[in-house]
Amino acid sequence: MNVPICFVPRRAVYPSGLKGNNILLDARILAVADVVEAISSHRPYRPALGIDKALEEISENKGILYDPAAVDACLKLFNENGYII
Repeated sequence: MNVPICFVPRRAVYPSGLKGNNILLDARILAVADVVEAISSHRPYRPALGIDKALEEISENKGILYDPAAVDACLKLFNENGYII
């Protein structure tokens, strides 16, 4: 199985009922990266909400909507390593 098949945007149904660790790690990481990029970037229908709002979203939904390890890695990149979009 490859990442595009496993990656499904938030609040959608995963193929074959995949859940938790049955979803490829790559796809779980992509889900976190996708939401951070989407929230922090300008969209035609709204201005960028900023990186702080994006990091707040993944922090609040860690373990609920987003893989905890992927969230921790993302937060570390921004908060400890000074990563900038």
